[in-house]
Amino acid sequence: MSPANYDAVVAGGGIVGAACAHELVLSGMRVALVEPSVICGGATAAGMGHLAVMDDSEAQFALTRYSQLLWKELAQRLPVSAEYSASGAIWVAADAEEMAEVDRKHRFYSQRGVPAEILDAQELAEAEPNLRPGLAGGLLLPDDGLVYPPCAARFLMGEAVASGLQIYHGRRVVQVTGNGAQLDDDAFLSATFTVIATGAMAGKMFPAINVQPRKGHLLITDRYPGFLRRQLIELGYLKSAHSLDVDSVAFNVQPRLTGQLLIGSSRQYGSEDPAVDNHILQAMLQRAIEYMPGLAGLSAIRTWTGFRAATPDKLPLIGICPGYENVYLATGHEGLGISTSLATGKILVDQILNRESAISREPYLPERVYALHG
Repeated sequence: MSPANYDAVVAGGGIVGAACAHELVLSGMRVALVEPSVICGGATAAGMGHLAVMDDSEAQFALTRYSQLLWKELAQRLPVSAEYSASGAIWVAADAEEMAEVDRKHRFYSQRGVPAEILDAQELAEAEPNLRPGLAGGLLLPDDGLVYPPCAARFLMGEAVASGLQIYHGRRVVQVTGNGAQLDDDAFLSATFTVIATGAMAGKMFPAINVQPRKGHLLITDRYPGFLRRQLIELGYLKSAHSLDVDSVAFNVQPRLTGQLLIGSSRQYGSEDPAVDNHILQAMLQRAIEYMPGLAGLSAIRTWTGFRAATPDKLPLIGICPGYENVYLATGHEGLGISTSLATGKILVDQILNRESAISREPYLPERVYALHG
């Protein structure tokens, strides 16, 4: 088959791929996007859509805060179906030890200009009456937002298509070179730049980058308007999120604009089976009920799983792929792919076009993962 010529080819039609393609097209490039399965499916369709600012490291904070501000700008154009909400989030502290972490997080965010408010036990109970009595307090982050990921991703994709993006649906990139991408139907897309935004699948094409799938479960309830006002996350979530090889669950619940509740979360390594693991699901729900006993009386309508793309140091890979010319990676976001997709698209295209970025790009460069493995 004769080659098709583009300035850039993006492999992966999830929200990170959509954000990269969107930014490339808006920068004046002729762009193709290749997605073998459902457009805006995969991990994008399986995610919670919490637009969080995080403080695990300075690099994580910079990327999440930058992207959060970009989401606020984009919110003015998002359709109603994207269900954007700026309702905020509360990190819930169960005891005095976790309240000490609340104090630390509050100092961290306040020093960096992020609004944050410490809630004592009474204020927490007033903010979310369905939490169990006896919790120590929490940290309110009013700038945190929510979005329905598939519709937000489709919006980005739609804007890119309207500006010239060509989508190759039902095809897969099987090999990349310095001058384009080979597809599984023998077509070759000639391109100056190739972007790999295939999530956990990137590790199969580039084993040396050590991107591993990390399985997660979610459950959504029927409609219960008013039961929950904001995203709630237990501070113990940070401990489970840091584990790199042990299955874990944590309380994480989100109000949807429909009145439904989205309940998480779990983390598993070593499983690539998309089927729901009932023992993990039950442990996750039991944890949620420990924090919000009233959840036990609500009706669930669907459960599902997804696979996050995890890296050893819990930071994404954004930049040139070592050993390749003109091949860029945009993967390894773990549970923050929705949150950081817009910033990822910005700083990736900044690199490609040799533009200045709003934040330092160095912490996310893929070359560091090679260095970690000697």
